[in-house]
Amino acid sequence: MYGVDQHLIPSRFDECAAILAVDLREGDAVLIRFEVANFRSILESAELSMVAVDHDRPEARMVANLGESLLPVAAIYGPNASGKSNVVAAIQWLVDAVANSLRFWDDGIPVDPFAFRDGSAPASDFTAEFVISGVRFEYVVSLDAQTIAYEALFHYPEKYRRRIFEREGLTLKLQRGLGALSGTRELLTDRALALSIARRFDEPLVTAFADRLLSIHSLGVRPGRVSEASTENWFGGSEHRARALALLRLADLGIDDVLLEEVDPALRIRSRRVHRGRYDVRLVHRFGESTAPLDFAAESEGTRTWFRVIGPVLTALEAGSPVLFDELDASLHPTLSAQLIRLFADPATNPEGAQLIFTTHDTSLLNHLNRDEVWLTEKGADGTTKLGALAEFAGERVRKSQNLERAYLHGRFGAVPDVDRTDFLRSLGLIG
Repeated sequence: MYGVDQHLIPSRFDECAAILAVDLREGDAVLIRFEVANFRSILESAELSMVAVDHDRPEARMVANLGESLLPVAAIYGPNASGKSNVVAAIQWLVDAVANSLRFWDDGIPVDPFAFRDGSAPASDFTAEFVISGVRFEYVVSLDAQTIAYEALFHYPEKYRRRIFEREGLTLKLQRGLGALSGTRELLTDRALALSIARRFDEPLVTAFADRLLSIHSLGVRPGRVSEASTENWFGGSEHRARALALLRLADLGIDDVLLEEVDPALRIRSRRVHRGRYDVRLVHRFGESTAPLDFAAESEGTRTWFRVIGPVLTALEAGSPVLFDELDASLHPTLSAQLIRLFADPATNPEGAQLIFTTHDTSLLNHLNRDEVWLTEKGADGTTKLGALAEFAGERVRKSQNLERAYLHGRFGAVPDVDRTDFLRSLGLIG
């Protein structure tokens, strides 16, 4: 599938690691946990935690001021329509909210609450906690389609919680000494997040958190083309190019190079290619001793997906920021999915602690994951999604040595489709 030779991947990974490990700048934004309630199929509070259960391994990175080890990978499993995608979509929703509320929420807040609740709907709640430069930050917001009821940003210098700002309705309280944020009150409305406003003022505590939250990259969470900026940054004539090509070659797709050719602006309007924009992208394929460029639109979906992954993944590895990937296995060969996990898990290729949070059906990836890196979703009879940690399944700690793939496929942890063919067979007249 997609021309991947599994025997070549390990050696190519080592070559890629040698390039990626060079001259990466210090990253300092690590997600501790994310919590959401009343969003799409998630009604009751659901929490995704990156705190390690098993500390005695290199993947678990100790954060001194937090007193916990944090993980670089979290995988979410579950049947179709169980709400896996809604977990990562909720994180992306919060990122978009901070980026856009001040500009686009005048006519209403585009929140997507649980649809099947009787009576008045409660507020939708979001909480995100990060460690930034060794300091824990906590951001909380509660809102509905018309009003932001509560919002707060806290930090924990020396482990004690201190308020940066806190608002109830239109009443905004600020930490002493943060006079630079006083202008936030003048722009505050029922439908504008205080963080969206405050990040525009020159206050390091606020911008440190907002910038890190907005640095979260998304792949597969929402439709999109190849990013122009990402393509130019990583495959243009810069010092980054070697890393991007190393990661592209890791997939063993028979591709040696990437050609970027600026497109005449007049031609962009008429172009119907997959990649429309400033650059015409062609991938140079190797055929024996010869090479030939192939237009991006002619590439397989697997090749296009891997190419789209490269920019966001390298940016995250360099900056130490999270990446969201919905349906990791949708277009990638399982071997490539496993190597993507390895890129984030291996301290050599991920020295800054970037994090990969993804949904998948691919049970073979469980062989590359630790028990505390796996989360499970199930949908109840009332249509609500439940999210639980595999490490603490049903209140009983899963053995560290357990074969996760075999146990999952045998229904040991639930979160698998309950297939009943009775109605289908009856409709065919095969049973009474």
